[in-house]
Amino acid sequence: MTTSDLVGLRIKTVRRQRGLSQAQLAHPELSDSYVSLIESGKRTPTPAVLELLAQKLDCSLSYLINGVTAEQMEDIELALGYARLALENGEVSEARTRFAELLANNNLTGLTALRQDTEFGLALATEACGDRDEAIAILLRLQGEDVPAERRIEIAIALCRAYRESNRLTEAVEIGESILGGATRPAWSDLLVELGSTLLGAYIVRGDHLRARQFAAELLNASDTLGTPRAMAAANWNAAYTASHTGHREEALTFAERALALHTETAHPRFLARMRVSYAQIFRRARPQDAGQLRDLLTRAVTEHEESATSGGNRAQALAELACVELMSGDSEAAIRHGLAADAMLTDTEVGQEPEAGLLLGLAYGARGDFAEAERHVARVRASLEPLPGSMQSASSWYATAETLERLGDSDAAVESYQRALACAGV
Repeated sequence: MTTSDLVGLRIKTVRRQRGLSQAQLAHPELSDSYVSLIESGKRTPTPAVLELLAQKLDCSLSYLINGVTAEQMEDIELALGYARLALENGEVSEARTRFAELLANNNLTGLTALRQDTEFGLALATEACGDRDEAIAILLRLQGEDVPAERRIEIAIALCRAYRESNRLTEAVEIGESILGGATRPAWSDLLVELGSTLLGAYIVRGDHLRARQFAAELLNASDTLGTPRAMAAANWNAAYTASHTGHREEALTFAERALALHTETAHPRFLARMRVSYAQIFRRARPQDAGQLRDLLTRAVTEHEESATSGGNRAQALAELACVELMSGDSEAAIRHGLAADAMLTDTEVGQEPEAGLLLGLAYGARGDFAEAERHVARVRASLEPLPGSMQSASSWYATAETLERLGDSDAAVESYQRALACAGV
C-alpha cells in the first residue's frame, strides 16, 4: 500500500470508531466527496487538511501520518536516543541490544526514516562488537533502499571501514571509489572527506603507499578549500597515519599535531581522549627518546578517559600505551602496574582484539626476570587470538605476539605466531 492509502485507511478507521459519516467529518470545511477520495487513497491531503482532520477526529496528527500515537513516537525517539548514547559511550553490547529491541517494535515499521536510523545504529554497534560480517549485511540492505544523500555517504564510510577491517580490501576500495573515483564526483563536503580518509586507510593496508600519499595530499587540499574544522582534522589525521606507515615519522607528527589542535577546539571530551592516545603512539614512533614528554601526555590522556567515562577498552589502550613508555624507560614495575590495570579492564574477547596489555605484561615480567608469569600472559593472548577470523587486525595481533615471543627467547612459538600472522593476512 502507498502512503496515501495508509493515511486514508487510518482516517476511515478512526472516523468509523467515532461513529461519524463522511459528510459529518467533512462539514463545514470540506466536501464529503473529497473525504471519500482521501479515504480511498486517490487524493493526498495537504498538511493543513491532515491537521484539520486530526482535530475533528480527536486523534494525533502523528497517528494519521505514521500510524503511531504521539506518545508512541516519543517512546521510540527516546529509545533511539538511549541506544545512540550507549554506542557513543562505548557500551557497544548494550547499544546493539537496544537497537535490536527497537527494530522489533512493530510501531517502527511505518516510520521509514527512524527505522533506517535504527538499522544504521545497529550496524555500527554490531561492527563495534566485532561481528563485521553481520554489520556488512545490514549496511548492504540499507544501501539498497532509498535513503537520503548524507546517509548514503555514511553507509559507504561504514562499509568501506568494515570491508577494510575484514581484509576484504578490493571491496573496501570499490565502495570508496564508487563515490569518489568517478568522473561525476560530488563537491567535497565534510562527509566526503571522511569517506576519503577511510578509503585512504584501505590503500595503506593493501600496500598501495604511492596512491595513499597522492590521495592524502588531495584530501588535504580539499579540506583546506572547505575550511571546516571537521574536514581539516580528518584530512590531517589521515595524512599523519599515511606518513607514519610510509616511514615519514616527523612529517606524521606534524600532521597529527594539527589534527589534535583542531579536535581540541571542537571534539567531544571522549573523542579527544582517544585522539590524544593515538597522537602519543605517533609521537612514540617519531621520538622514542622523549619519554618524559610522552609520560606527561599519556598521564593526561588517562585522566581525560576517566573524567569523560570512556569505555573500558579505550581506557585500557591509554594505560597500555603508558605501560609501553615505562617499559621503554626501564621501569618494569611501573609498566607492570599500568599493564595490570589495563588488562583488568578488558573482557576475554577484547584481550584478542586489543592484545597490547597482555603482550606488554609479558615483556615487563620478562624484563623483571619472571619468565613464568611472562609466558602466562602471552599464552592467554595467543589463546584469545585462536578463534578470531583472518583479517588485517588479527594478522597484526599475531605479528605483535610473535615479536614478543622472540624477545622473550621462545623461538619456536615465535615462528608459529609469524606463520599465523601470514595466514591471517592471506599470504
